[in-house]
Amino acid sequence: MLYAEFMSGPLPPLSKPEFPVGEPELLQLGTEQDEPCLRADAARNRARLLDAAARLIAEHGAAGVTMEAVAAEASVGKGTVFRRFGDRTGLLTALLDHSEKKLQAAFLCGPPPLGPGAPPAERLRAFGCALLRRSVDELDLQLAAEPSPERRFSVPARQVQHAHVVMLLRLAVPEADTELLAHTLMAQLSPALIHHLTRQCGMSLERIEANWADLVARVTE
Repeated sequence: MLYAEFMSGPLPPLSKPEFPVGEPELLQLGTEQDEPCLRADAARNRARLLDAAARLIAEHGAAGVTMEAVAAEASVGKGTVFRRFGDRTGLLTALLDHSEKKLQAAFLCGPPPLGPGAPPAERLRAFGCALLRRSVDELDLQLAAEPSPERRFSVPARQVQHAHVVMLLRLAVPEADTELLAHTLMAQLSPALIHHLTRQCGMSLERIEANWADLVARVTE
């Protein structure tokens, strides 16, 4: 059962397991071109291009990354990049897909406290800190790929994260309006706010993480 399918239906009662039994399948965010059964050489080329794009974003920011620059960094022809990702938006989406799968794997089936096995409030603290660190590490990419306002809350990755927070809140504070409370908490983790706090206000990641932990404690205790 896809976690995306699990997320899109009605939330289960508390007596049922939090996640489907067995190894979960991670949400695929890329295009249909990014099929999981790529030939070994195609998979290696795709990973090589993604690594090259990630290096360029780290050095120059997402706004300065072009398909030509990625091709040069990976030492391949420009046509190879276009065939693999279609356009620059496809490349940015694939980069987010790569890191989103890592995050999902961590909170779906990784070790506690982020993964199953820890109390819900502890998992919620770990989830927020993991999302904050990920956003700080790839902030330019997150901002460049930010959906338009009418799509922001319907993007599959956002829906999966929201559903995860709702479930943890149902376990920690079942009397609360967990749907709305999850939106309130997730607003504290938005890339735009992280950009404002870290780059415009000069706040440290440690301060923001500590505030997240305090917020979770106030909500769940």
